[in-house]
Amino acid sequence: MATIIKNTSVLFGKELTFIKNVTIEISDNGIIKKVLKHDENKEFWKNDGENIKILNGERFLILPGFINSHVHIGDSIAKDIGMNLGFNEKINPKYGLKKMILERTNKEHLKTFIKNSSIEMLRKGICTFVDFRENGVDGINLMKESIKDIPIKSIILGRVEQYFDINNKSMNKLQEVNKKELDKLIHIADGIGLSGANENTKRVLIQYKKTFEKIKTKKGNKKLLAVHAAESKESMEYSIRFTKKTEVERVIHFLKPDLIVHMTNANIKDIKLVAKNKIGVILCPRANGVLGVGIPKVSKMLKEGCKIALGSDNIMLNSPDMLKEMDYLWKVSHANEEEQIDPKEILKMVTVNGAELLKLNSGYIEEGREADLLFLDKNHINLQPIHNIYASIVHRANYDSIKSIMINGKFFSGVL
Repeated sequence: MATIIKNTSVLFGKELTFIKNVTIEISDNGIIKKVLKHDENKEFWKNDGENIKILNGERFLILPGFINSHVHIGDSIAKDIGMNLGFNEKINPKYGLKKMILERTNKEHLKTFIKNSSIEMLRKGICTFVDFRENGVDGINLMKESIKDIPIKSIILGRVEQYFDINNKSMNKLQEVNKKELDKLIHIADGIGLSGANENTKRVLIQYKKTFEKIKTKKGNKKLLAVHAAESKESMEYSIRFTKKTEVERVIHFLKPDLIVHMTNANIKDIKLVAKNKIGVILCPRANGVLGVGIPKVSKMLKEGCKIALGSDNIMLNSPDMLKEMDYLWKVSHANEEEQIDPKEILKMVTVNGAELLKLNSGYIEEGREADLLFLDKNHINLQPIHNIYASIVHRANYDSIKSIMINGKFFSGVL
């Protein structure tokens, strides 16, 4: 059944333009069919001959569903464990606490908490998330099994469990068993998500790139290649000490990824290099705060032309909450940057930009886009009186003010 939402307000298109008195028609397959302004929409559906449900959206502002562009959902079982440990002690993929927990935990327990976190994200308006999946093919299959009955959309980026010391010249390529694992993995995942530059030698980064390029050449391929880089000062210093290059320089030269996650401690040269190569940047500001690794140079990235999306990172460290992520980033950036960031630009980071970097047909409201939508109560006491709609969403909206969530044209929670 098609759905008509009349008399509503929307944030329309890639610029999230605020428009009042709009009618939206959503087809029965979950695609936005028409978006008409007040002077265009008088009884336009009368001659369509369809079975249509008509809803009054007068109370609501409709905005695109949120996109969480970076999360490690597999460590959901370890929420807030080891909070007093250092960066590497917590999450180093070779010896950190997270690695130990994932290896020792029953798979059924892992699945339970992955499922719970997926439901939590949907309830918070996150319609799509990108998971950096540990444990190779088994980890990808575990993830798919965990969320198979949940309508949330996922992008799963896998990797093989072999890590390297860039200072060890004798061990510098993937073992044969892991090369075969990578070949399997790339066909069942949505791409590759590498732990970091410092866990991979030049030769291994090139191996990943060549494997990825083989499959990327196929027509219509939307697979992604992503990597963490420049998260901490220590990792940056280590890279420069042993390779004479920053992490960002190494991954651009040898891997050529679509996305770089973090860039928290990237220098200006790194930022310019990322912008020049049109590589997407995924920032995780609250997780950076939990780990004490710094605040990304957001205004400088925007000034250089970087396209930025936001993620919440490890659920072990941080709740998957894009409203909190936007609020935190806006405020710490005011304290840390020479120029203030427009709240509309931050809202784009969890909607429009995420969709474009991840090659999704959602993320903004236009004809032909998937109907992943949030229905914000314009009259909610948290928001009224609204003088700047973008600022109100970024630092005043909460999940009580989001009254309904739609994914693929179907209401997941709430009704109008």
